[in-house]
Amino acid sequence: MPSRRPNVIVVFTDQQRWDTTGAHGNPLGLTPEFDRMARTGTHAVQACTPQPVCAPARAALQTGQYPTTNGVFRNGLTLAEDARTLAHHFGDAGYTTGYIGKWHLADDDPVPAHQRGGYDHWLGANTLEFTSEAYKTVMYDEDGEPVRLPGYRADAIFDAAIRFAADHHEEPFYLFCSLIEPHHQNEVDSYPAPDGYAERYQGRWMPADLAALSADPANSSTAHRHMGGYLGQIRRVDEGLGRLLDALRSMDLLDDTIVAFTSDHGSHFKTRNSEYKRSCHDGSVRVPLAVRGPGFEGGRAIDTPVSTVDLPPTLLDAAGLGVPAEMQGRSFLPLVRDPGAQWPDDVLIQVSESECGRALRTSRWKYYVSAPDADAWEQPAAAEYREAALYDLAHDPYELDNLAGLVSHRELADGLRDRLVERLVAAGEAAPRIDPAPVRTHPQRRVDPTVHSFKLDGVRFGHQQRAR
Repeated sequence: MPSRRPNVIVVFTDQQRWDTTGAHGNPLGLTPEFDRMARTGTHAVQACTPQPVCAPARAALQTGQYPTTNGVFRNGLTLAEDARTLAHHFGDAGYTTGYIGKWHLADDDPVPAHQRGGYDHWLGANTLEFTSEAYKTVMYDEDGEPVRLPGYRADAIFDAAIRFAADHHEEPFYLFCSLIEPHHQNEVDSYPAPDGYAERYQGRWMPADLAALSADPANSSTAHRHMGGYLGQIRRVDEGLGRLLDALRSMDLLDDTIVAFTSDHGSHFKTRNSEYKRSCHDGSVRVPLAVRGPGFEGGRAIDTPVSTVDLPPTLLDAAGLGVPAEMQGRSFLPLVRDPGAQWPDDVLIQVSESECGRALRTSRWKYYVSAPDADAWEQPAAAEYREAALYDLAHDPYELDNLAGLVSHRELADGLRDRLVERLVAAGEAAPRIDPAPVRTHPQRRVDPTVHSFKLDGVRFGHQQRAR
């Protein structure tokens, strides 16, 4: 008789930057549980969201499709009722499926049954930031009745996840556990951490991008005011992750359960635009991603960029289920098994609401284009874009020096542009026209084409090194 398929749990935070984790060098000891997952399981070192805003990122993670394909390319849109989600795929394979927490893919609270993405068991809210507060967690059950859970909000959601695992430990289950932390509390624009947690971290650490850009009086950065609460929330979430893993261990489920931890997007604290996300920068798009459990053990680090749109097919693949043809993400399980497996060195990022934009992020480069004349609220894509940014992430990881338009980098930008168009077409978009950025030079940015060259996906741009 074949062994039972592994249980699957996705722990999903809201608005968490990648560099808040110790696995990415954060010095504050905020995330020992995540760090252990990354160290002993599989760590996607350069994980990015396909869309840096709540609903599109969530729709992509439920369907394995880009937002322009599944239809949820901005907030305020609902996931199509006939959309096939992870709940449908796991449910068809005999799994009990459950959803706990923030949904943000419906048009009302409580979420109507037909807008719950096919999940069997339900305890959630469409916009949890509006139905709850830090110590007043209100969600809705399967009958649409409000349920108030005791304790700090992240604790309450982890408690519910533990109860779900305990109630369904005898059959294979798939659970999506969606926290609101470390998102801000909208009506007061603050980051309410548990008592004492904000004070513990206030003034102790600031990412280089926020430290540099917050000094500019032209932006409305809230980083210095909010960082303590933001980090305090992350610390408490990590403690909840530890309690969940301990509970699985106590029920003899830990070795039989795949646990994935990631976030919908990051936060740039109003340094790049007037919001917290919705930009092409790593502060918005780069997220933590680690997976532990069957198939992911052994301390594997994936250094190639992956997208969270790749997580749905990866989870299905790891559970021994087929990856549906309609999924546009790609299972990264082959990279777990073999670091030399074939994989593209780039991910596609779509940006909406603040602007209609597209980005290609490679291991080294960030190439971003924007459609200045597009209606970013109504148009999912544009026919014409203009180059807006080029960053060398190897030497400028916090994206403070925009190289777009520099003559020295023109050939590189052309190669990235062509690759971006390829990715857009593969994602189902029409091939757009991309106009170059205005030409400019810089005396310290000269590149001798007879000496220097750039390599992108095995293709060399520029001349080979001068022969001696």
